[in-house]
Amino acid sequence: MPVLKLKNIDSILKSITPTAKYLFLGLILILGSSFYHLKHPYYISVIDIKHNGPQKTLQISARFFTNDLEDALEKLNHKKIDVLNPKNKTEVDSILFNYIKQRLAISINAKVQSIQFIGYEKEDESIWAYLEIKKVPTPKTLSVNTKLLYDYQTSQVNIVHAEVNGIKKSSKVTNPDSKVDFSF
Repeated sequence: MPVLKLKNIDSILKSITPTAKYLFLGLILILGSSFYHLKHPYYISVIDIKHNGPQKTLQISARFFTNDLEDALEKLNHKKIDVLNPKNKTEVDSILFNYIKQRLAISINAKVQSIQFIGYEKEDESIWAYLEIKKVPTPKTLSVNTKLLYDYQTSQVNIVHAEVNGIKKSSKVTNPDSKVDFSF
């Protein structure tokens, strides 16, 4: 049985040119980074809606995977958007709110409502955006039309939770469908 001699391995390593070493290192880095950027297998966002009776407000929270949201915003704005560490927070707030209000519409008792942006925060690997609608009557019907992240991912699913007077309802909206209706 043949045995490798250390002298042979040493001479092989010495014969590899610096260019070959750099090419090999580059290949390792490219392969490694491609695994790092693999996307997650599910594209899900969550929209929580709660009617706050005494204040007559509709509180809305939307949760996105951070990388999905940043990729969608970058695609539309043709520039890198960093929601976690923005250079200009006011600009990112504006870009995020414009994105949401173009893709999320809420009707209460068959009347389209005007959504206001409160802000956003990071939680683990996601972003929670906070919105509200002021001076709304108690909803008998609530319609949500959401296309959030549809332009980014064709397999996007949005889970919508709604609560009015302690009654909780949920529904799933899968691209290309966009509308869900609740009755309370």
